[in-house]
Amino acid sequence: MELNIEGKVAVVTASSKGLGRAVAEALAKEGVKLAICSRDKKRIEEAADSIGTRYAVDVLAEVCDVTDKNSIASFQRKVIDHFKACHILYANAGGPPPGKAEDFTDEDFRKAVDLNLMSTINLVYAFLPFMKNQRWGRILASASITVKQPLPTLALSNVSRAGIVAFIKTLSREVAPFNVTANTLAPGYIMTERVQELLENQAKNQGISYHDALEKLRSNIPTQTIGKPEDFGALCAFLASEHASYMTGETILIDGGMYSGMM
Repeated sequence: MELNIEGKVAVVTASSKGLGRAVAEALAKEGVKLAICSRDKKRIEEAADSIGTRYAVDVLAEVCDVTDKNSIASFQRKVIDHFKACHILYANAGGPPPGKAEDFTDEDFRKAVDLNLMSTINLVYAFLPFMKNQRWGRILASASITVKQPLPTLALSNVSRAGIVAFIKTLSREVAPFNVTANTLAPGYIMTERVQELLENQAKNQGISYHDALEKLRSNIPTQTIGKPEDFGALCAFLASEHASYMTGETILIDGGMYSGMM
């Protein structure tokens, strides 16, 4: 399927690894120009070199801390100076530490909200005006299955990501007249470094091997598998395409059927 986004400009944050890297690669495969960032200068430059060489697209790599509003503003200026436009935004950040609700202080919750919710809001504020002016845009916010089905050992994620859904849903109605869509992605377990770390933590806490922790997790997923980053990237590329112009305000699960609710 031709996604008809070749030549568009996409901003993909936290993209030196994990889901961000998978999204960047999926968009580059479609001929999309990329502005990617992370807090690690070496890793983001290596990612840019690899993606640019493999897919023959223009890739701008910058250091950006998405929890810092000033850092986002600096990144935005560099993107617009370089590309003069932004058509697609994948707002992404790392996950907060695992643990139960009573394991954390109020400051821990504030940091988690800054990391996940406020970073999304500030990234949207930074790039939305360009989408509205050109009357074409795709906003994709990264969240988690926890926004629909809270997990007991991910209290900070449960709380900090729920607001993303409310923000994107509210925003989607406001920007629809400008031909801008806004959707939330809610992945279950996708095999990234983050998930590997969560499994290692679970194995340690339960006194079992990493292999046993992995098998235990798989047994709770109807497909009996852990998702691949490429699967997630492909979904994001479709939602960024012309074909997804009638999809907005949605929270879309990609979880192998793990979510047990109906809505």
